[in-house]
Amino acid sequence: MDFKIVERSFFARIARMVLKSGNVAMVLGKQIHLSGVDRETFLRDEGWVAHELCHIRQFQEHGYVRFLWLYLRESMRVGYYNNKYEVEAREAGKKHVRHLAEAKKAAGSVNPSGLPLPADSKKKV
Repeated sequence: MDFKIVERSFFARIARMVLKSGNVAMVLGKQIHLSGVDRETFLRDEGWVAHELCHIRQFQEHGYVRFLWLYLRESMRVGYYNNKYEVEAREAGKKHVRHLAEAKKAAGSVNPSGLPLPADSKKKV
């Protein structure tokens, strides 16, 4: 997915003040705007990245202006936390983190196929 990261964003700084948060990532179209967090720290948090990529997909599905309107209307109706677009993005982030944990666990464990293991072929003399 094609996107750009904007560090020390004016828009994210406003969102940070409104949300009373130490750090914020927010999406506008194909740009992820950051405030209170640098690019490297943000990119290391794969769940957070998956969350914001979900918002980029939402922008693509609905169109820029229409999605902004739908998002703001939903936030006014049910609040930020219960906004269905935020709920979907939070779930995308959690799902990605679960997938990573499962992949890491699978990579570190022996997963026998059920077939017998090869026997030692040395002959006793």
